[in-house]
Amino acid sequence: MGDAKITGEVIGIDLGTTFSCVAVARKGRSVEIIANDQGNRTTPSAVAFSPDAAGFERLLGEAAKNQATLNPRRTIFDVKRLIGKKIRRPRSPKRPQIPALPHRRKRRKAETAEAYLGKQVTNAVVTVPAYFNDSQRQATKDAGTIAGLNVVRIINEPTAGALAYGVNQDSKRKRTILVFDLGGGTFDVSVLNIDKGEFRVLATGGGDFDQRVMKYFVDLIERKYNKDVTQDPKAIGKLRRECERAKRVRTYKVLSSQTQARVEIDCFIDGMDFSEPLSRARFEDLNSDLFEKTMEVVRSTLKDAKVENKEQIDEIVLVGGSTRIPMVREMLKKEFDGKEPSEGINPDEAVAYGAAVQGAMLSTDQDELVLYDVTPLSLGISSQGGVMSVVVPRNTVIPAKRSIGRHITVGDQQTSFNVEVYQGERPLVKDCLWLGRFSLDGIAPAPRGVAAMKVTMEVDADGILSVTAKDEASENNSKSIAIKGYKRKLSEVEVERMVRDAKEMAEHDKMAKARVDSRNRLERYMYDLKKDVSEKVNYLFKRTSYNFTVW
Repeated sequence: MGDAKITGEVIGIDLGTTFSCVAVARKGRSVEIIANDQGNRTTPSAVAFSPDAAGFERLLGEAAKNQATLNPRRTIFDVKRLIGKKIRRPRSPKRPQIPALPHRRKRRKAETAEAYLGKQVTNAVVTVPAYFNDSQRQATKDAGTIAGLNVVRIINEPTAGALAYGVNQDSKRKRTILVFDLGGGTFDVSVLNIDKGEFRVLATGGGDFDQRVMKYFVDLIERKYNKDVTQDPKAIGKLRRECERAKRVRTYKVLSSQTQARVEIDCFIDGMDFSEPLSRARFEDLNSDLFEKTMEVVRSTLKDAKVENKEQIDEIVLVGGSTRIPMVREMLKKEFDGKEPSEGINPDEAVAYGAAVQGAMLSTDQDELVLYDVTPLSLGISSQGGVMSVVVPRNTVIPAKRSIGRHITVGDQQTSFNVEVYQGERPLVKDCLWLGRFSLDGIAPAPRGVAAMKVTMEVDADGILSVTAKDEASENNSKSIAIKGYKRKLSEVEVERMVRDAKEMAEHDKMAKARVDSRNRLERYMYDLKKDVSEKVNYLFKRTSYNFTVW
């Protein structure tokens, strides 16, 4: 891939919605998961600010989570759901902000690695969900920089999981694997080819995995006890913690062997104790539509990867703690005609494991493996009539550089091009995600369709986009922009929906684009006719000083 090698060790950070994990790859590809100061191999993704005699104390991980019910307003968690997003307001969209005390220090995961390695750590590979857009990727990278880290690469979580599995098995053996990544808050699927040390992502897709258990108990309490726990921060904090336990590994094991488990909270609200059962059947019923949605994403991703026969998938790799849910495994097994998912890597640790492998690939310690990732959505510009002109198709291997030429002027004597950049799968830009705009000025005046520009898009290894427009008639007239993360407007759920909508609206879009194409052809015909008539009439009057133009 031509990456410059980095000196020193590079840690891998799985920045999860509910739990995070850090790993490092030693020489010889030995990967070690780094335990935190509590001896745990994963850490809750939470931070809190608690008053003490000196002013305020910052609490991280388990310490923050343990006091959350007593200090709900100064405990921050699930921030990954907000990172890189904007809140739409009537006058202007704004980025969400969480009030907290200013306190610049390195991210806890880096400190954990430094304590383990006995030396300073500055380089890191950080993972993100495959469906994260440019805004969310850039915001993740910026957060690492603010924390004092050199984020050398952002990679997709299922890709990291595949790296972990591929390296742990045999990266030289050719095979096609499907990575099914279902965590506490996100869901991704990727299909990869592994051949002679090359990891090539064929396609990727995904979306958000909701906390249905939480909503179930909130509704049950309101219906059965006539209490709205959402208005009591401490009560909702207690319920959230117990519901998470109901979703974590211990409960999955209980529900897989027993008919039910119980969610119990002492002194829950208004002095009332709370105890309600959660059966395996109820849990599966609450989430059945979400489980089915994961299978739909699997089928869509296989189609995008051009895998026509499921037997072409040699291995199914499970990543993320929620893949321990029995129903998920049963549905996957049924989807692939009885094929058992692969075991051997702790699904809670696989992403950090793979991120550490990627870090080693970028460092001076390793040069045997090559990773090729892909773009999650198509990138393009608006052309005449609002048509989406795709420059970088969806699932293009990155880093990538693609160009589209002969983007011509649409008016006489036009001296500038307006470049509107979009992301999405629909044929009209009004149905795609707007990324940004800029103008290429200084074009020599000419009749319509004479002047032209060439647009080049470059996606780097982190999935971050830059766009350049060049006047084809001039060597020096060009303009470039980097698409900044804060200009993005959609959540990950909406990004995932864009792919689904493109398929559902295919026939409608085909007709809409046909109408735009017909209008464009008619406009070109009328322009050419007008020009032709003007030239012929002027020829007839060429002996006179009169210059005739048809309007």
